[in-house]
Amino acid sequence: MLVNPVYVESTVVLAVVLCVHMAVWNQHSWCSIALVIQAFYVQHKWDRLLRSGGAVFQFRPAANSGIVPASMVMPLLGLALREKCSASGNVYFERFSMVVTITGMMLALFLSLIALGITRPIPTNTCVIAGMAGSAILYTTKQTLTVSEVIEVLEVLLIFVYLSLIVLYLLPRCFTPGEALLIVGGISFIVNQLIKRSLNLAEVKGDPVNYFLPVIVVGSLLLGVFFALLFCFMESETWVSSLFFHMMTAVLGLGILMPWLSLFIGRHPFMWLLDFVTFNDRRLCLLGYWVFLAVVATIVVLHQNYQRQSGSKKHQASTVVRKYFHVIVVATYVPGLIYDRQLLHVASVGCLAIFLFLEYVRYFRIRPLGQLLRQLLTLFLDERDSGPLILTHIYLLVGMSLPIWLFPGPCAPKGILPGAGGLVPYAGVLAVGIGDTVASVFGSTMGEIRWPGTKKTMEGTATSVFAQIIAVAMFLIFDGSINLNSTYSWIVGSITLVAMLEAYTSQIDNLLLPLYLFILLLL
Repeated sequence: MLVNPVYVESTVVLAVVLCVHMAVWNQHSWCSIALVIQAFYVQHKWDRLLRSGGAVFQFRPAANSGIVPASMVMPLLGLALREKCSASGNVYFERFSMVVTITGMMLALFLSLIALGITRPIPTNTCVIAGMAGSAILYTTKQTLTVSEVIEVLEVLLIFVYLSLIVLYLLPRCFTPGEALLIVGGISFIVNQLIKRSLNLAEVKGDPVNYFLPVIVVGSLLLGVFFALLFCFMESETWVSSLFFHMMTAVLGLGILMPWLSLFIGRHPFMWLLDFVTFNDRRLCLLGYWVFLAVVATIVVLHQNYQRQSGSKKHQASTVVRKYFHVIVVATYVPGLIYDRQLLHVASVGCLAIFLFLEYVRYFRIRPLGQLLRQLLTLFLDERDSGPLILTHIYLLVGMSLPIWLFPGPCAPKGILPGAGGLVPYAGVLAVGIGDTVASVFGSTMGEIRWPGTKKTMEGTATSVFAQIIAVAMFLIFDGSINLNSTYSWIVGSITLVAMLEAYTSQIDNLLLPLYLFILLLL
C-alpha cells in the first residue's frame, strides 16, 4: 500500500495541534488550527519547487520541505507556555508567551508567501486558504497584542528576513525550508530579545544562568558570518589566516562577549563561573564525571578512525556505532537532571560554544586542527550532512538541551511542574537519547515490518515507545521531585505521538522530537 509520508507526518502534527487546542481553547489556539491547514497546502507548493529546482536557494536534498512540523513549533510552544504562566499568575511571562505564539505564526506566514509568490502558475486555492488563515491571525494579533508587542514581532520578522538571506546563501544544502524556519527563526528571536534587554538594563532581572545562551548564540553568529564573508576574498588555510582567526575569536570573546555578559549578571563572568562551579562538592564530582565521558567519546572517535585506516572495509560508521554517542549523552544528562539542573544548563551552553567553534575550525580549515577534524568526523557523516557543515552532533546537543533551556522556571513554583510537567526537562532524553536511539538500533537490526511509505519499521517504533515508558518509571524512582498525579495515559499518548512523528518525518528529528514532546508534556 502506497502512503505518502507527508500525509502521515501532517496528521501527527494536526493531532498535536488539536491536543494543545483542547487544553488551551482560546483565540490563538483557533489560529493555530488555521495555520496548520494552510501550512499543509503550502508544503505541497514548496515540495514541488524543490523537486523542480525552482527554489531560490539550494536546500537539503532527499527530504521534503518540512513546512508543517516546523511552522507549528513556535506557536504551539507559546500556547503551552502561556497556559502554564497563566495558571501560576505570572503576567509578564504570559504576555511574553503570546509574543512567541504570534511571532511563530508570522514567520510561518512569511515563508508561505515566499512559496506562493514564486510558484507558477499561481495556486489560487492555496492563496485563498493562506489569505483566510493570515486574516484570522492578523485580526487576533490586533485584538490581543499591544503596540509595543506588535513592534517586537515585526523586529523579529525583519531580523529573520536578512538572516535567512545570509545563512541560506553562505550554507547551501544544509537545511530544508522547514529547518531554516525553525533554526533561523529561533536565532532571530534570541537576537531580538538580547538587543531588547541590552537597551533596557534597568529592567534586567532573573537567574544569571539564563543569559549565557543568548550571548553565546549571538557571539557565534557574529563570528561565523564575519569569517564566512572574509574568507570569500582570502585563503583560510594559511598560518596567517589561522592566526588572524584565533586572534579575532579572542577579541570577540574577551573584548565583547565577556563585558556584554557582565552587564547582565553584574559580575565578571569568569569570577561568577568559578563561584558557581565550586559551590559544592557535588558540582565538582559531576564535572569530573562529564570530563570522563568526554574522554570516552573521544576514544570512540579515534578508535573508529583507526579501524578505517587499518584496512577495514567499513568506510562509514554504522547506525549502531553512531548511537554510541546517544548513549554517552544520556549518561551525561540524566545525572545532571537529577542532581543539578543549573549546572547542566551552564555546561550544555559551554559545550555548544565549543562545538560551534570546532565546527568553524573544521569548515574554514583553520590550522592546526582544521584538517584533522575533517578526517576524524568524515567517518560519522550521514545523509543529512549534505552541505558544507557537519551539524548532526550539534543537533544532538541542542535537542537534548532545549527542554532545559526552555523550561519555564518563573512559572514553576519551586522549579517543579506538577503532573506530566515534571518530565518536561527529560523530554530531550526521552525523545532523542532513548526513543530515537532504540528505534534506530532495533529497527535496523531486527525490524522487518516497515511503516507504509517509509524505511522505518514498526518494531523500531514499538520498542522506542516501550523503552521510553521504562525510562519514565526509572526517573520516578531516582528523581523524587517528579509527581505524575495519574497522568500516565497522557504521557503514554504523548510518547506514542512523538514516536510516530519520528517514523515519518524526514526533518532533523534531533530538533523536532524533543520540542514536540516538550509541548505535550507541558500541557
